[in-house]
Amino acid sequence: MMGHENHTFTSDFILLGLFSSSQSSLVFFSFIFIIFIMTVTENTVIILLILRDSRLHTPMYFLLSHLSFMDILHISNIVPKMVTDFLSGSRTISFVGCGFQVFLSLTLLGGECLLLAAMSYDRYVAICHPLHYPILMNDYVCIVMARGSWLIGTVNSIVHTAYALHFPFCASRAIDHFFCEVPAMLKLSCVDTTLYERRIYVSGLIFLLVPFSLIIASYVQILITVFQMKSSEARKKSFSTCSFHMMVVTMYYGPFIFTYMRPKSNHTPGQDKSLAIFYTILTPTFNPIIYSFRNKDVLEAMKNMLKSNFLH
Repeated sequence: MMGHENHTFTSDFILLGLFSSSQSSLVFFSFIFIIFIMTVTENTVIILLILRDSRLHTPMYFLLSHLSFMDILHISNIVPKMVTDFLSGSRTISFVGCGFQVFLSLTLLGGECLLLAAMSYDRYVAICHPLHYPILMNDYVCIVMARGSWLIGTVNSIVHTAYALHFPFCASRAIDHFFCEVPAMLKLSCVDTTLYERRIYVSGLIFLLVPFSLIIASYVQILITVFQMKSSEARKKSFSTCSFHMMVVTMYYGPFIFTYMRPKSNHTPGQDKSLAIFYTILTPTFNPIIYSFRNKDVLEAMKNMLKSNFLH
């Protein structure tokens, strides 16, 4: 057993990735790279707009700036490694590198789950209890929500990263995935991981099902309030916004729940990789479009920033 453990701490893993060397893979690789550039640019613009424009210094945009920063870190944790592997032909990742990828990924996934729940609560209070909004969503509450998302996500990630990497990996060291993700890594372990899988399931309840249920409850209440509005234009606009928000939230939580809350025996590499694309690459791209660029305040702030830069 000691031999296996020493082997674990000195050997690299191999990421089999998404791409082969075919022509179609080159097209798919180019598509992923363009999405990466778009995502980093969109989210950076959102953060700069929120910092620069005083009209965006509200609880909703404060939380959104943290979401954008998480999305930048998340996609940057995965895609650059995919790009260098594809261009160099090398698919190895060190044990430490793999551990860091797992840690950062779990921190951001867990933190974003909690942050999206906080954002849905913000919208619930704003629409259903507008008179109490300044009290219920004051600066202190916003800071606690944002810091709490980061802190709880980080603590949860430290525990899971340490636990997942302590298993001896004595079979093939080839991870059939495009990044180091816990469910894919557990398949390589030569010891029984059933007890740990149950702990993942409990974590899933806390970080996935509870926030997702709170988000659904918030939007149900919002829709009930919206349908009671007298203005048909306001109803239409609010319903459209809620629909887009729920679409993005479902696209993030759905695949995430499906990946982390199933037994190891039910996982297939192709399915896991396809699902992971949604919550690691596509959702960070759509978040700024859905939450920000459809908003008049953000578009106005962007016009002002472009004007001031142009004049200078």
